[in-house]
Amino acid sequence: MAKTKTAYVCTECGAEYSKWQGQCNACNAWNTISEVRGVSSSSSGGQRGSRFEGFAGSLSGVQSLDSVSLAEQSRVSSGMKELDRVLGGGLVEGSAILMGGHPGAGKSTLLLQTVCHLAAQLPALYVTGEESMQQVALRAKRLGVPTKDLKMLSETSVERIIQVAETEKPRILVVDSIQVMHISDVESAPGSVSQVRESAAYLTRFAKQTGTILFLVGHVTKDGSLAGPKVLEHMIDCSILLEGSSDSRFRTLRGIKNRFGAVNELGVFAMLEQGLKEVKNPSAIFLNRGDEAAPGSVVMVVWEGTRPMLVEIQALVDVAQGSYPRRVAVGLDQNRLAMLLAVLHRHGGMHCADQDVFVNVVGGVKVSETSADLALLAAVVSSFRDKTLPQDLVIFGEVGLSGEIRPVPSGQERIYEASKHGFTRALVPKANVPRKPIENMKVIAVTKLSEALDALLDLAH
Repeated sequence: MAKTKTAYVCTECGAEYSKWQGQCNACNAWNTISEVRGVSSSSSGGQRGSRFEGFAGSLSGVQSLDSVSLAEQSRVSSGMKELDRVLGGGLVEGSAILMGGHPGAGKSTLLLQTVCHLAAQLPALYVTGEESMQQVALRAKRLGVPTKDLKMLSETSVERIIQVAETEKPRILVVDSIQVMHISDVESAPGSVSQVRESAAYLTRFAKQTGTILFLVGHVTKDGSLAGPKVLEHMIDCSILLEGSSDSRFRTLRGIKNRFGAVNELGVFAMLEQGLKEVKNPSAIFLNRGDEAAPGSVVMVVWEGTRPMLVEIQALVDVAQGSYPRRVAVGLDQNRLAMLLAVLHRHGGMHCADQDVFVNVVGGVKVSETSADLALLAAVVSSFRDKTLPQDLVIFGEVGLSGEIRPVPSGQERIYEASKHGFTRALVPKANVPRKPIENMKVIAVTKLSEALDALLDLAH
C-alpha cells in the first residue's frame, strides 16, 4: 500500500510546514495554513512521473546560453482578435492557460465558442467536469457554433483524461474546471490544495511533453482572486481573468500573467444572446456620454497593455450626512482617492473634510495606473464647484504628494488616440507634450496642481 504523509500547506503561497501554525512565515498571511494528506514520492508518485520520462529527460541536457535557439514560437490564432491580444498574439503550442472569473462571467461560453471554431482546423477535446454533455450541447446550440468536429468528454479523473488524450491526440485540450479534477493517489477531496496542485501539475506536464494547448478553467474567491493555492499560478504559462458584473453587458478579459506576451493586456467583449462578441473599439463604447455636459464628468486616457483607451470618470461631491464623510471609489483605488483629496486640500486650497466624495469609472472598467490622478481631481473639482468641463477635453497625468504633475508612459500615443476620437483639447503634464503639433488639438501643459486648477477654471462654464 502507498504510504500517506501529512503536511500543512499555505493556500496563499504554497509553503509547507511540519505542523500547523497561525501565520505563514513565507507570506505573513494569517489563517491560511491547512492540513494536506497525500502519498509519499517513494510509492505511486514515481509511477505517475514515469509516463513523462521523455519530457523530463529533454530538460536535463546542459547547454550554453548563446547556443539556445532564438526562433519565435509558432502561434495559432483563436479566431478572436481580442483574445489573441490578451494572449500575446495567439495560442502557443505546449502552453498552459488558466482562465478565471466569477460564476456567470462567461468563461465556459468564451472557451466553447473558441474551441468549436478551432476544431475545424485542429483536433480539440473539451473535458467537462461540472456540467453534463447535454448542458454543453444545449449551450452550443444556443450560441450557434459549429459542433461537428469538437470531441467531448465528461470526466473528473485526471488519469482517465490523460489516457483519453493519449489516444485522441488533441492539439487543444480544455478542462472545465480544475477545481473538480482529482488524482486517485492523493487522499483529499477535489478542490483541496493538494488535489488542485497535483492535477494542474499533471495536466501541464502532459501539455509540455505533447505540445498540446491546454486551457484550465478556474474558480475565483469572493474577493476576485483565483481560488486554490498560489502555486497554481506559478505552474501555468498564462493567467487571464474574465471580469464583469451581472448587470452589465460588457466583459473585460485581463492578462494577469503571460510568459509569451505583455501582462495587463485588456480585451473587451459584449455579452449577447449568441455569446461573447469582441468589441473592436472599446473607447467608443465607454465614451457613450449624454448630449448635455454635466458637472463632475471628465474623459481620461488610460494605457491598457499595448494600447490606449478612453474612459469617462465621474465624481459626485456632496455635504456629508453623518459625522464621518464617505469616500467611495468604484473602479479606482479607494486609498489613492483619500491621498489625492489630501493633496487637493494642501496644494489646491479645496477643503473636502465635510464632504462625501463618490468616484466612478463608467462602464465597469478598473483603472490601476496613476495616470488617472489628474482626471480624478478634475472631476472632483468640477462637481465641488458645480462647473461643467468641455466635452472635447481629455485629461491625464500623475499627481505627486508635493503637488507636482508627473509625466506618464506613452503620453504622445494617448494624445493621438484622443485626437482620433474628436477631442480638440488636452490637459497633460508638460513632459508629455508632443514635439510636433497635432492637427486640431490644443495641448495645455502643466507642471503643478495649482496650474492645472487655474486651467480648469478657465475652461469650465
